[in-house]
Amino acid sequence: MSTTESSSNYDHLEEMSVRDILVNINKEDTSVPKAVMRAMPQMEALIPEIVKQLQKGGRLFYIGAGTSGRLGILDASEIPPTFGMAHGVVVGLIAGGDGAIRKAVEFAEDDEEQAWKDLQEHQINHKDVVIGIAASGRTPYVIGGVRKAKEEGLITGCITCNRDSELAKSVTFPIEIVVGPEFVTGSTRMKAGTAQKLALNMISTSCMIQLGRVKGNKMVDMQLSNNKLVDRGVRMLMEELCIGREEAEELLDLHGSVRKVIEFIRKDARD
Repeated sequence: MSTTESSSNYDHLEEMSVRDILVNINKEDTSVPKAVMRAMPQMEALIPEIVKQLQKGGRLFYIGAGTSGRLGILDASEIPPTFGMAHGVVVGLIAGGDGAIRKAVEFAEDDEEQAWKDLQEHQINHKDVVIGIAASGRTPYVIGGVRKAKEEGLITGCITCNRDSELAKSVTFPIEIVVGPEFVTGSTRMKAGTAQKLALNMISTSCMIQLGRVKGNKMVDMQLSNNKLVDRGVRMLMEELCIGREEAEELLDLHGSVRKVIEFIRKDARD
């Protein structure tokens, strides 16, 4: 039996108090960062390859089903507003299409050929990278997609929570984060999902930093899409350039991004 399907360390959950349920779930969750730490060498091998392909004009695709697919879409959707990267550079695909983001599409994950068809709709090519996400490591949709991508010469990786899975064997750069049995047996939206989210955070953020989308520790390329982010941008400029709020607001309004303001001011100072 796979680790993700093995029986919970707890039984008679329905007899637990709310307090005990919360304490025990939290206790299980504390094991997740340790499992992620053990998988860091695998992430470290994959990230430079992604960066290289993105520098060549390639894209990063996540493919998954259910919770795994939703997590990939979540991570991809945050890249443009956080780092100012164009839409479509990081793309999340889910078995069953966009409708499956909100409502499960029965048996969509069982089609081994559909992921490659979905990728082809995006004119996938040899510059791109495909990462399959599946806690079990045996989802046909994901395995079929990465397997075909690898055959076509693309760089492939995966995030799974079982060791020596079929998915891991189908890619060049497997990431195996083994978190152990779930609190509710087989409910991989819990610890496995948390582990996948942490790994995705680390992969995409590391790539964006390597691509120069962060300066110091600031999101200088973030999209100014609401008042909170505009205020954050103003405060960044006040701190970075030692200027007052009014001047920072005027400069940000004029240039449209924190990075452009900083580059303009520093160029002006050199001239």
